[in-house]
Amino acid sequence: MQQERKQDWKQDRRKETKQNQNRLWERTCDIPKFSPLHGDISTDVLIIGGGAAGLLTAYFLKKKGVDCIVAEGNRILSGATGGTTAKITAQHGLIYGKLIRTFGAEKAKMYLEANRRAGEMFYELSRIYPCDYEKKPNYVYLRSNPGKLEAEAEAIRKLGFPAEIDDNLPLPFETAGAVKFPDQAQFNPAKLFSRISQELNVYEKTFVRELKPRVAVTGSGTIKAQKIVIATHFPILNKHGGFFLKMYQSRSYVLGLSNGAQYEGMYVDGEENGFSFRNQGNLLLLGGGGHRTGKKGGNWQELKRFAEKYYPNSSERYRWAAQDCMTLDGMPYAGAYSSGTTGLYTATGFNKWGMTSSMVSAMLLSDIVMGTGNKYAKLFSPSRSILHPQLFVNIGEAALNLVGFSKKRCPHMGCRLKWNKAEHSWDCPCHGSRFSEEGLLLDNPATGNIDF
Repeated sequence: MQQERKQDWKQDRRKETKQNQNRLWERTCDIPKFSPLHGDISTDVLIIGGGAAGLLTAYFLKKKGVDCIVAEGNRILSGATGGTTAKITAQHGLIYGKLIRTFGAEKAKMYLEANRRAGEMFYELSRIYPCDYEKKPNYVYLRSNPGKLEAEAEAIRKLGFPAEIDDNLPLPFETAGAVKFPDQAQFNPAKLFSRISQELNVYEKTFVRELKPRVAVTGSGTIKAQKIVIATHFPILNKHGGFFLKMYQSRSYVLGLSNGAQYEGMYVDGEENGFSFRNQGNLLLLGGGGHRTGKKGGNWQELKRFAEKYYPNSSERYRWAAQDCMTLDGMPYAGAYSSGTTGLYTATGFNKWGMTSSMVSAMLLSDIVMGTGNKYAKLFSPSRSILHPQLFVNIGEAALNLVGFSKKRCPHMGCRLKWNKAEHSWDCPCHGSRFSEEGLLLDNPATGNIDF
């Protein structure tokens, strides 16, 4: 009993140990609280994870008459969803030329269609649940190489979407232009998902410690379910799926600035680790400073230097960091957990585009769980080919960080932890687990704290 109280206290402290963070969304509305599980219960479908993907999956299943439960180890929206910049767009960087080269035009068009449908669904939900939804154009810009922009725009046009080139951008530095997607959107995720969650059967502070066939074991009870969806950002079950080979995690940083600038659209750099811009009311949300988790990067200091140079009259109101699961081929994994599991599903690997990817995954999973099929199932299947160059990079990183002496190792798979000076945390460069100075779990796939 004493050990369980200690574990509960550590879980209660988990959010408080997110060093140096002052996140915007959770301060814009009252996020509802739900009771922990006490005892043993049963349901048709258990969804593990109370972020966007888990809540949306539960929402769609409930609309179809399915009895389902959401089990969240901490508080809903306390993980990756609370750190989003909340852009709703089918333009996921300069991706479509690459998708055509890798998968062919038909699959690239399906990816575009799925994400456009996700955007439409967000609009439909915003009419039911007011959430500061605003139509905005999205721009992916480059500082040089206008030919790369032209090639991407042409690839998108071949897929039937009216992409445009805009070379007159309001950004405070010179660019080569941008590929523009009209009629995209932005919103407040806390307002939307807070309202949706109140219609669902949710348990908070209900950390799943073990998964057995059709049973989830928590610290204070069990949940029996015919089908289980793991929507925990990075999947927590290593026995199947090989996600520890198929993904790595990346950190990025955001400053919420007053007296910054007002832009009529949303902007993101088409090159890795550039800057992103969008407004929320009178705030400018400036993103960037990214790096692979466990590696060094620019973090908030890079953003502060940028703001001091280009927005000298601005002041910092909010700051936070986000963590994203990056897949081998740039597309999410959503569907059956693996080819060898029955009744077990997942949604993960959103590649920094968590809002539309969560929606795509939730619509797909609700169909698969119901047995009705979905035309995008094969495209997003977690069991698709892993033969991509990133696989060998991931293997190399794991091998490098498994060897060598270190007392501080990740309990997930034993990799050496690296000190994150900016966030005062111990981070795993292999798979992205993070721990506070005291050893409290901050980010998965690890499933428990560590003793230093």
